[in-house]
Amino acid sequence: MKRLLKRIALAISAAVVLAGAVAGVYAFARSRTFDASMDKVYPIAPLPLQRSADPAVIARGKHLADAIAGCTVSFCHEGDLGGGETFSVGPLATFTGPNVSPGGLGAAYADGELARLIRHGVKKDGRSVRLMPAQDFGWLSDADLVAIISFFRSVAPVDRPNGIVKVNTLGKIYDVNGDFAIDVARRIDHEKIDLAPPPSANADYGRYLSRVCTACHGEHLSGGPIPGGPPSFPVPLNLTPHETGLKSWTFEDFDELLTHGIRKNGMKLQEFMPIEAFGKMDRSEKTALFAYLRTLPPTPFGNR
Repeated sequence: MKRLLKRIALAISAAVVLAGAVAGVYAFARSRTFDASMDKVYPIAPLPLQRSADPAVIARGKHLADAIAGCTVSFCHEGDLGGGETFSVGPLATFTGPNVSPGGLGAAYADGELARLIRHGVKKDGRSVRLMPAQDFGWLSDADLVAIISFFRSVAPVDRPNGIVKVNTLGKIYDVNGDFAIDVARRIDHEKIDLAPPPSANADYGRYLSRVCTACHGEHLSGGPIPGGPPSFPVPLNLTPHETGLKSWTFEDFDELLTHGIRKNGMKLQEFMPIEAFGKMDRSEKTALFAYLRTLPPTPFGNR
């Protein structure tokens, strides 16, 4: 019996060692794939766009940076564009939005290079930016890109060092497996950018606005736990017109959610929802987004 137990113990130990070795090889391969993807140089030329000094254009750019692209929220580049707060995505990664003011990286980018970064997620050196969700707002028109660039150029220089950016092995694995977007340029069809029509309060324009919601609420916008997110992450709501979603909501309910972070049942949203950005959408944008969400197929909660 002792010999049998010893053999069983040895067999279990060997299986554990083998499983660990397999897992190590898998993690190494996934990491190498991620690193190679991040090293890829995209042959995309800077866009032929230049800043404007028109106050109306700059004001439009500030609105877009505040409300649509979310550039000025605290966990991105902050209101002065001098760099955001450092935040941890559990065991996946640690990020800090860089200083993109004229006192930071903004000074290193020509206008056309900055426009390329926003639309294609491609940095000055031709490689992919990390985490910045260009795939969610690269649909902005040339005029809107000019507006954002003009706003960036109009802010005061900020002298603040860039914070930590670290992608852990698990983060690389989740990115390669398609569960968490860190390598941004790989997720964009650079040959066919779907640009939005002129802003309006209809569902067609709302379809573009909704793209900023998909990273958290899922491709089908039906919510559920974020794949790869730590247990501390809040669970995104169902935005479709299903019983578990927004079926009984009015525009006023939706406006209250975006503006003040208050749900229809009176509960306050957790801080992960970027109300500081979406609350700055104008009424036309909120109307367009709500109109589009009403056109979605009613999908049960959690089907993302």
